Amino acid sequence: MPKSSPRTGGAKRPSAGRRTRAAGNAGVARRASIAQRPAAATKAVAGGKPGAAKRPAPARKESSALPEWAPARVSDLIARLKRLHPDAKCSLEHVHPLQLLVATILSAQCTDDRVNMVTPGLFERFPDAAALSRAGRPELEDVIRSTGFFRSKARSIQECCRDLVEKHGGQVPRTMEELTALRGVGRKTANVVLGNAYGIPGVVVDTHVGRLSRRLGLTSNDDPVKVELDLMARLPREEWTLFSHLLIHHGRRVCPSRKPHCSRCALADLCPRSGVEESD
Repeated sequence: MPKSSPRTGGAKRPSAGRRTRAAGNAGVARRASIAQRPAAATKAVAGGKPGAAKRPAPARKESSALPEWAPARVSDLIARLKRLHPDAKCSLEHVHPLQLLVATILSAQCTDDRVNMVTPGLFERFPDAAALSRAGRPELEDVIRSTGFFRSKARSIQECCRDLVEKHGGQVPRTMEELTALRGVGRKTANVVLGNAYGIPGVVVDTHVGRLSRRLGLTSNDDPVKVELDLMARLPREEWTLFSHLLIHHGRRVCPSRKPHCSRCALADLCPRSGVEESD
C-alpha cells in the first residue's frame, strides 16, 4: 500500500470524536453560565440588547379610578343642580300610569315633545289597556307613526297591554319585578313609571344620565343597569327620581354629547370631565 503523505503545519489535527466532545463541553459551560446570571440579564441575552437587562413594564395606571364622592360632595352636587334646573320634572305628559307607561315606550328614539303631541289622540281613540290590546295593528301604527319605529312600538304596546289585561286586570303594577315581566318593558321604563306615577324612587338611566354620570365620575360603566346600581349606591334614595331629571335637563342645556360648555358650567369645580376631549 502507498505511504500516506506527511501533514503540514506541525500540529496534529484532533479526531472527529474529540471535536464533538469539546463542542459539547463548551455548550454545557455556556448554559451553566447563563443559568447563574440574574433573571433580567438572562432575558437580555435571550432576546434583548447584549449586556442590557430588560426594564420591567411600568405599573398600569387604573383609568377607571373614580374621584371620591363623599356624602357632603354628593349633597353639594344635587343642591347645585336643583338651583340650576328648578323646573326639572318628567317631561312626558300623562294623567294616569298607563298613559305614562305607553308614552315611555313611544319615547324610544323620539323626542318627548313629539310623544306629547301623539298621546292625546292615541288615548282618545284607545282609552285603556283593553282597548289598546284589541286595536287593529294598522290603525295603531298609523296613530303613532310620527314617533318612529312605529311597527315595533305598536307591537310592544299591544303585547304589554295584553299582559296587563290578562295578569293585572288592566292596571299597571307597582313593583319592578312585575313591570319588567311585562313584554316590552325594561328597567328604564319601569323606573319612569315607578318614580313619576307612583312616587316610588327609581334611577332612570337614559343617554343623558349615562353620559353625565361618567363625566362626573359617579360611574365608570357603560351598561345602563350598572350605571343605575352605581348611582343608587351613591345617592340618597329620596333623590333617585329627581336626580335623573336634573341630569337630563343639565345634559340638554349645558353638557351635550359633543363639546360640552365646561367654561360656563356651575359644576366645573366638582367635575373631573372624564372622557371629555373638547369643550368650550
